[in-house]
Amino acid sequence: MKFMSIKEASEKWNISERRIRQLIQDGRIIGAEKIGTAWNIPDDAGKPIDKRVKEEIEFKIDLPEDYFKEVDEKLAKLNNKRPLSKGATESLQNAINLEWTYNSNGIEGNTLTLKETKVVLEGITIGGKSIREHLEAINHENAIEYLEELIDAKSKISEWNIKGLHQLVLKGIDDDNAGRYRNHDVIISGAQHRPPQYIKVPELMEKLIMNYDEWDKYHPIVRAALLHGELVKIHPFIDGNGRTSRLIMNMELMKSGYVPVIIKKDNRLKYYEVLDKAHTTGDYTDFVKLVTEAENEMLDRYLEVLGD
Repeated sequence: MKFMSIKEASEKWNISERRIRQLIQDGRIIGAEKIGTAWNIPDDAGKPIDKRVKEEIEFKIDLPEDYFKEVDEKLAKLNNKRPLSKGATESLQNAINLEWTYNSNGIEGNTLTLKETKVVLEGITIGGKSIREHLEAINHENAIEYLEELIDAKSKISEWNIKGLHQLVLKGIDDDNAGRYRNHDVIISGAQHRPPQYIKVPELMEKLIMNYDEWDKYHPIVRAALLHGELVKIHPFIDGNGRTSRLIMNMELMKSGYVPVIIKKDNRLKYYEVLDKAHTTGDYTDFVKLVTEAENEMLDRYLEVLGD
């Protein structure tokens, strides 16, 4: 690996040498190491994000002005029925959480059926299925419970909470990497988009949260879709990125008063295609449509149960 001096980094990044020394002390230049009295910085290290400067990314979202009218009207009907009866919604919520776990894991290759997933969550072992598949079901259910606790506590979406959800997703499966950003580069099979170098992940995650804080101008469904898409684009973890991103997407929806959506296992190909399009072109139109359709479907289920 090639290295550069603080002076060379200063010239390359157009940052003062004094500022670079401070960034090194703050641990924000990954891979910097001190040899004798001099600091060596990896030549491929990304330019650190200055927290004092916010750099907002513009996305293409080509939708009619009244595109969210139907989904918002359904949400208004649901809100008019609040507070919802626990008895009326508890069984529906349990069914949704089960389907959410089954489909989210199924997208990633888990072979448990819906019924098998239910049995595993009841504490019964399924013969012929791996320990990993059992743990994926249990872990995802625990992650949903944690997500609901975060929402009840009005917690903000942060790197800390993203790592916390990921830690639960991989608990007992890969404890060395659970809740930790990846330490090597990866390639996503079948996708045109190639995730960034691992050394850039901490900066990109910091930037993602900074940008997310500026997304109030977007409809809540758009914010949720962007949060999911940009998180999985960074691919910050060795494994579990998709499940964590879908959890965070639903956290944003639920924080905004919407109900959680389920990306169906059977819709996996389209889901991957529209995500890859967003990652390679910046056009999130089709992905936002997919999330909106899923939200419409879920609101219909709630309204049907409540007799509307």
